[in-house]
Amino acid sequence: MTTEIDYYELLEVERTADASVLKSAYRKMAMKYHPDKTGGCTDSEAKFKAVSEAYEVLKDPQKRAAYDRFGHAAFKQQQQGGGGGFHAGAGGFSDLGDIFETIFGQGGGFGGGGRQQQRRGADLRYDLEITLDEAYHGKQTEIQIEVSAVCDSCDGSGAEPGTSVKTCPTCKGHGQVRAQQGFFVVERTCPSCHGAGKVIESPCRSCRGEGRVDKPKTLSVNVPAGVDDGTRIRLSGEGEAGARGAPAGDLYIFLHVKRHSLFERDGTTLFCRCPVSFTTAALGGTIEVPGLDGVRHSIKIPVGIQSGKQIRQRGAGMPVLNGRGQGDLVVQIDVETPTKLTAKQKELLEAFRETETGEECPASTGFFGKIKDLWGD
Repeated sequence: MTTEIDYYELLEVERTADASVLKSAYRKMAMKYHPDKTGGCTDSEAKFKAVSEAYEVLKDPQKRAAYDRFGHAAFKQQQQGGGGGFHAGAGGFSDLGDIFETIFGQGGGFGGGGRQQQRRGADLRYDLEITLDEAYHGKQTEIQIEVSAVCDSCDGSGAEPGTSVKTCPTCKGHGQVRAQQGFFVVERTCPSCHGAGKVIESPCRSCRGEGRVDKPKTLSVNVPAGVDDGTRIRLSGEGEAGARGAPAGDLYIFLHVKRHSLFERDGTTLFCRCPVSFTTAALGGTIEVPGLDGVRHSIKIPVGIQSGKQIRQRGAGMPVLNGRGQGDLVVQIDVETPTKLTAKQKELLEAFRETETGEECPASTGFFGKIKDLWGD
């Protein structure tokens, strides 16, 4: 290692920081000290390499455990060409290119012949809330996002207009350099271009050499009929622009369906709880339930229906997403006991009670019969 500064201090995090905190801290520090943003300042470049090395160790659970236990000494043996023990990897940090891929959308990854491969921009997420009616019928809507787009000044090259991007003289455009370590030849990220394979002598002032800038964008989104909570819509190429002309990522829209005042949903089935009077439950009848399709559905109540009974209306539920047909509407009957009775109604009910034999309500008769048997009455 080129420095003995504590890795946690370098990244400005606590020793208990989890992976997400480490990554966020590294991104912040790397963006701050990246040579393209600091004009090639020697001190900033050294600090950039140091925080990269710190993150490379701390993001790996095994390396981090060794560092927590032995500190920098855990890696000195490997750097000095010794064998055995814990190794940080041949040559120390040979996969810094992977970090550049994550942060800047370009890579130290190499295809055939060790040539650099362009890395697409990051995928983005947008959360869109819709109503159950909109999920039923579908809708066309517009959203506004702030996203990294290709810089208009340099057309994504990262170089100031009138200048050009040049092949890195150190690595000859490969993005990696080879170094001899004992009997081995190890490839490392090029210290001059940091794996890009090219250098920008005059960074674009609009994007500071990134080839992309944050811009507001309005997009049209088609929400198909039948979508459910958590449905994901992909807009290809509408994500973050790739650095220096690399392809853009995708935008994923996650749908969240609001709760409905009347209906609950399970897949393509709609559920509705419907209270009915105890006279309708006893004598039977017909009720009307409004559907999301705008149709009034007539539900026939059979004589003597019990509270909690469900009645299914075929084809009155949610449409099948990207398919044909519809689910069902399930109406759960809740028998409501009257709370306010007139004197006449009380008189009629008292007269009815005097005529009860027990056969009218077999469930309650059977239940209390079991209680009598239990008590021995």
